[in-house]
Amino acid sequence: MESEKINRLWSHLHWLVVLAQQGSYTAAAARLDVSKAAMSQRISELEKLAGVPLVQRTTRSVRLTEAGQRLVDDTRTAFEAIAHSFASVRDLAGTPRGLLRVTAPVAFARQQLVPRLAAFLQQYPEVRLELELSDRMASLAMEGLDLAIRHSDQVPETHVAWNLCPTHSVLVASPAYLARRGEPAHPEDLRQHDCLHYPRRGGTPTWTFESEAGAERLTIPVAGPLAANNSEALRDAALSGMGIALLPDFSAQAALRDGQLVQVLTHWANAGPFARQLYAIRPYSAHVPLAVSILVQHLRQSLAGGFALPVPQPPAGRQTAVTPAAPL
Repeated sequence: MESEKINRLWSHLHWLVVLAQQGSYTAAAARLDVSKAAMSQRISELEKLAGVPLVQRTTRSVRLTEAGQRLVDDTRTAFEAIAHSFASVRDLAGTPRGLLRVTAPVAFARQQLVPRLAAFLQQYPEVRLELELSDRMASLAMEGLDLAIRHSDQVPETHVAWNLCPTHSVLVASPAYLARRGEPAHPEDLRQHDCLHYPRRGGTPTWTFESEAGAERLTIPVAGPLAANNSEALRDAALSGMGIALLPDFSAQAALRDGQLVQVLTHWANAGPFARQLYAIRPYSAHVPLAVSILVQHLRQSLAGGFALPVPQPPAGRQTAVTPAAPL
């Protein structure tokens, strides 16, 4: 009789694993597409059969007890193997299908990723995508994510990475700002400008530049009226004339093409906060689901060559001398 009870609770164990991955009943229920009440009931039934508490509940999150963590550690690999085995069998049909959970930076997803997904979903109607937009580095395995799109110069050895395209940083400002304040001719001139930058904890924000020939490398402290941890916000601030912004090329591309922003210090390469390659990343596994492979292939083709920017051409009458700082 006891073994029969255990056999009926295999799915309960899987729900506990998902709960451990998601960190809350609400998130776990959404991941499994069930109600929060059903999620709570299943875990309670599992605890009753185990005879010990498996979860410590708080008002905002859950933590596993020592017994709960041991149970998850001992069963997670088995459930992952079952999922991979089922995915490989399903792929025998030759048609990509199922739910893919993809994480990507907020600005990149809004500006570049989402517009490229319509054609993919039209071609493969049996695939569903769930986007987790976040600038933080998520634990793919722990959060049940299939793929991450990330800027990176180094990929963890435990992960598989597909190089999607090169990317680089550009220094931009609005024509109105440059008409008012003048254009920097050298990185040192940025000390006299309003610079829109990513926040930096515990120190003065800096931008690093290298001359075209690589003979000179400079690190310049910068300051300005606005700092933001999102390139889209910095781009919009630059568009409004607040100052000079250091942006990834994918954020600046459209505004540069339309002439709403112009590049400055084009003869200097900058080693900004953005890596120089864009990757699709997933934890290593013996089997890569067909839907994942097809999506990566689609993105590689769509992003081939990177983000073309117009050749910088100073408009007639644009100032190049640095003028004294003036309030906005």
